[in-house]
Amino acid sequence: MPSALIFDAVRTPRGKGKKDGSLHQATPVWLLNNLLTALQQRNDLDTSLVDDLVIGCVTPVGEQGADVARTAVLDAGWAETVAGVTQSRFCASGLESVNLAAAKVGSGLEDMVVAGGVESMSRWTMGSDGGAWFMDPRINDKLGFIPQGISADLIGTLEKFSRTDVDSYAVESQRRAAKAQAEGRFNKSRVPVKDLNGLIMLDHDEFIRANATVESLATLQPSFAMMGQMGFNATALRKYTTVESINHIHHAGNSSGIVDGAALVLVGNEEAGRKAGLKPRARIRAAAVIGSEPTIMLTGPTPACLKALQKAGLKASDIDLWEINEAFAVVPMQTARNLGVSLDRVNVNGGSIAMGHPLGATGAIILGTLLDELERQDKTLGLATLCVGGGMGIATIIERI
Repeated sequence: MPSALIFDAVRTPRGKGKKDGSLHQATPVWLLNNLLTALQQRNDLDTSLVDDLVIGCVTPVGEQGADVARTAVLDAGWAETVAGVTQSRFCASGLESVNLAAAKVGSGLEDMVVAGGVESMSRWTMGSDGGAWFMDPRINDKLGFIPQGISADLIGTLEKFSRTDVDSYAVESQRRAAKAQAEGRFNKSRVPVKDLNGLIMLDHDEFIRANATVESLATLQPSFAMMGQMGFNATALRKYTTVESINHIHHAGNSSGIVDGAALVLVGNEEAGRKAGLKPRARIRAAAVIGSEPTIMLTGPTPACLKALQKAGLKASDIDLWEINEAFAVVPMQTARNLGVSLDRVNVNGGSIAMGHPLGATGAIILGTLLDELERQDKTLGLATLCVGGGMGIATIIERI
């Protein structure tokens, strides 16, 4: 079977996901247009060599609906022969797109695929698409639904992480992201978003709060305590009977930020790369998805990583750098603890707590960040993983060439 190779990765800056955010006026199609144009120009890419565009979007409604992938391909002026498909695996959608591209290429079904995701959270709020998971009381009751923030607080309670522990982690994420941005570590993949007149709308990640301290975060009230009192704590405690009460430790400062953004990864086989005159940067060694307990919901990264490692014939200790999405501080903290991985090797340039989590795009963003950092540090193996709504986990292992 042919290897699935990564030739390039690009992303937009992450803009604050509110009406005063710098990317609020950029539609989801326009975010993808900017990236498709940049990908074509920086690689002098003959777009007729690309078979498909696979885009993840968690809230595929309005401007993000009706197969935004195909719309974006045509809007960017790519060859009409390039197909487009939009899919959702909740927060894992961006990485799922890359894994689907790798499967297409590795099976020989297709030769070159662009994969990634988009989410304009300032224009289409989380949950706008509804769905039985959120909207149907029968499903809520049967599946033991609770909001993700309470799931995170439940994990923190079970793991005995204190408020200071998670706040300290969040401050370190901010410090690392601010340092990485100041040193230009994101410049290789980050593409400025320009308006119709070619003027720059945003050229940096605007959500970073470099002045965050443990003391300043300590003044924030827990975000999910009131939700818990509405009955969701009781739902969780019915399943987790060893827990007497849930310690609510998460808030806006130690949870992922709401932002706008998009990302693309160019994947293909060796022959397709040769035809396009491209040099591969990495190969996708293995990928995995798993289902996990849906009430606690956020524990999927550990088994997903173990499954991917087993498929690749590797151990956690073989991985040089890790990207564990910071949906909430406890997620990378628990995953690293479970796998015996030092946090010194996890999210070394900060994560979604500092820069935000544009749901459908984040998986592709962190994979590109991982590849850039492997090259910067002259390392070989990297693993990207995310927890996923509904109780799932996803992981992808890449090997730098």
